[in-house]
Amino acid sequence: MAQAAQATEDGAPGLARAATPLSGTRPSSARALLLVVLGEFVWPTREPAWSSTLLSALAELDVEPNAARKALHRTAESGITEPGRVGRRVHWSITAKGARIMSSGHERTYNWDARRTSWDGTWLLLSVSVPETQRKLRHHLQNRLTWAGMGSPVPGQWITTHWERADEIAQIVRDLGLSEQAHSFVGTLGPLGSESGIVEAAWDLDALADDYRSFVETYAGTHPHTDAECFRARVLMVQDWRRFPYLDPDLPRRFLPAGWPGYEAVRLFRDRHGAWVSRAAAHWEHLDAQE
Repeated sequence: MAQAAQATEDGAPGLARAATPLSGTRPSSARALLLVVLGEFVWPTREPAWSSTLLSALAELDVEPNAARKALHRTAESGITEPGRVGRRVHWSITAKGARIMSSGHERTYNWDARRTSWDGTWLLLSVSVPETQRKLRHHLQNRLTWAGMGSPVPGQWITTHWERADEIAQIVRDLGLSEQAHSFVGTLGPLGSESGIVEAAWDLDALADDYRSFVETYAGTHPHTDAECFRARVLMVQDWRRFPYLDPDLPRRFLPAGWPGYEAVRLFRDRHGAWVSRAAAHWEHLDAQE
């Protein structure tokens, strides 16, 4: 893979590798890569990982040592990991909070093809207002509703075909202290407007399709040969892939253009991950054995 500038803890200027689907606008940070490493190699074992092993792993992903150490401590500060000691050596364990996050992320990342494909025409609509002055709150609301698969056709209104997520959406609103200024509705479209018009206004499917095609182009042409190369490829691919559950509203097929590239991307992700998983795990064990 081509080399560029090294990754820093805050995500700029980007990874020391060829551009990946979304890296032009959202470069991978040291902490994002650490979370992938933890989710792929540490959380499944339910065992702690040595600091030195994690630092070595991040170094192989072109993360600078200072950025890697900051990522370790900031991940702990967020409650995902906690440190422990054996003599002078430090290790990191996944906390109960971290395990819940890892489990949720794993479900969204790897069970993509188990999603509901039928739809009965029922929508979930959320109406919620946040003052312009509360920009941080608006940002949190937007991020969490987008992660839940909602789109906003007009300011203050959010919609999704996943009406079964009504309780999840309500909890998001409550968590942010907005329940007094929000209303949700479940039902079908009335005599005005069109479903296709709602989808077009709420989501940019053209941009999403471009991201899927870029993902396919990148990883269809990635062919690692050694265990170390498989480790690197697996982490970078998972990091790029795990953004799609955030970007993709998981719409029924009727709203997707013909030849939707998301299906090809799903198949490629599963194929490549399956091909690389054993050798990547072998390299992780090699790194751990060096400590």
